Amino acid sequence: MNFGFGNDFRITVFGESHGKCIGVVVEGCPAGFPIGEAEIQEELDRRRPGKSMTSARQENDAVRFLSGIVDGRANGGPITMIVMNEDINSSWYDRNRTVPRPGHSDYSAIIKYGSFNYWRGGSFFSGRMTAAIVMGGAIAKKLLRKKGIRVFSHLTQLGGVSVDFEVTDHQVEEMAPKSPVWCADSKKSLLMVEELEKVKSEQDSLGGIVECRVIGLPAGIGEPFFDSVESVISHGIFSIPAAKGIEFGDGFRLCGMKGSKANDEFALEGEKVITRTNHSGGILGGITDGMPLVLRVAFKPTPSIGKAQRSVNLSKMEEVEIHIEGRHDPCIAVRAVPVVEAIVSTCLADLMIRAQKISRVKGD
Repeated sequence: MNFGFGNDFRITVFGESHGKCIGVVVEGCPAGFPIGEAEIQEELDRRRPGKSMTSARQENDAVRFLSGIVDGRANGGPITMIVMNEDINSSWYDRNRTVPRPGHSDYSAIIKYGSFNYWRGGSFFSGRMTAAIVMGGAIAKKLLRKKGIRVFSHLTQLGGVSVDFEVTDHQVEEMAPKSPVWCADSKKSLLMVEELEKVKSEQDSLGGIVECRVIGLPAGIGEPFFDSVESVISHGIFSIPAAKGIEFGDGFRLCGMKGSKANDEFALEGEKVITRTNHSGGILGGITDGMPLVLRVAFKPTPSIGKAQRSVNLSKMEEVEIHIEGRHDPCIAVRAVPVVEAIVSTCLADLMIRAQKISRVKGD
């Protein structure tokens, strides 16, 4: 069992979806580094439930510092942050405790933890836990920003609607935050909203793809063999509930290319070495090459849907029909946009500290 992630910059999450709170402990933030609640809150508000096109669950998600911050600066010790769970309704879960929901972790959790498993709201398997990831990632994101590194994401596909042209970094940073589904293409954003409204009326759900870009990373970051940039980020990404696939650069499309097309040829830009293309997504041999880091994450459709589904009542060992009630996102990928940024930032802050590009002890 491991609820912690990272080495020199490490986050440890705690809490349950229907428990008292969700929280995170952050270790490795340099002493003296300025951190305010407003900066954490800004990131939390991006993924907060109760907004357009997301779960109707109304949570304020107001962050509280419990330790590690003195007069607005990190003191070098563990930073503990929480948000309270305020809008909880566990009645459906109590009535259906022994009937695992299709597509959820219920059955595998029951097998692993037996009758001690906390069944309400998916417990610590719930997407609600991503609030903890976002809090920790907010600190990592600021550490990177101080080094001139920008991390930003957008939704490139929702169900059958996808962005089919190359979106510039400026479009992603400027246009995606204005879209209710974090899509940088305004026309496709409208179509995605229509898709969501349609699938909600059908009591169903959709999957999607989130693309993340990192600009300003220096070359030479990464710790091969097993702590390559791809290895560390992939580990973090697959800790996000509902993440089912990842690719870097052109990813699976590289399989259809010839080497002469797939290779990123080197060139000079002044005295800086660059590559003419970026099919590899800014990573060669598990180490950053100084080009933009690009990755995409595939999220499955939300498993909690209003349609009737088949399951098994484990107490009676008989097949039953299940009607899931509650307040659920019609597409998890929409609110996953800031979560992907948070986990990527956490991974890169850790690798930057290990490469001695960020101070281990004292910041500014």
